[in-house]
Amino acid sequence: MTDEFTRMLQSARPAAPSRPSTGGLRAGIAVVLLLLCLAVVLWVTMSPTPINLGREEAIRKLLMVLHDNGVPEWFGYSKLEFTANIAMFVPLGLLIGLALPRRGVWLGLVLAPAFSAGIELAQALLLSQRTASVQDVIANSLGGWTGLLFAVVIRALVHARDRKVVAQSQWDQRWARR
Repeated sequence: MTDEFTRMLQSARPAAPSRPSTGGLRAGIAVVLLLLCLAVVLWVTMSPTPINLGREEAIRKLLMVLHDNGVPEWFGYSKLEFTANIAMFVPLGLLIGLALPRRGVWLGLVLAPAFSAGIELAQALLLSQRTASVQDVIANSLGGWTGLLFAVVIRALVHARDRKVVAQSQWDQRWARR
């Protein structure tokens, strides 16, 4: 008789709601943007001629403006190029960090340098007018890791916000009925 009573109670309970999704849309958007970002990076890095070719005057003017506005004189073309390489890989690292599942984010620590090393190797083997450089791999890796750090921070902030929203909702459901 107790088994029958237990079955009756279980059938009278409302079914548990389905668990909400955990970021499929975020990951999908991040993957699409990551592919676009990869296309831009490959276009910039794998074009047959260096991106600065024919733009020397514009670069000189940019450096003059920077120096006139407080950037030290030691910040020349090589520092500008290094900084540009970092900046180019920040969005890539960010999107890698948003596209990967939470437990796989550490993989971004390897992906950014590996992608950069692959680009430099391809430049050395396939593009005679391009110069492959370990310094570029270092700059690109720093940029990728910076973007990855941004992704981890953003995901932590969103997770903390979500926990507060859920806690508030649970509190409201429990105490609003009374």
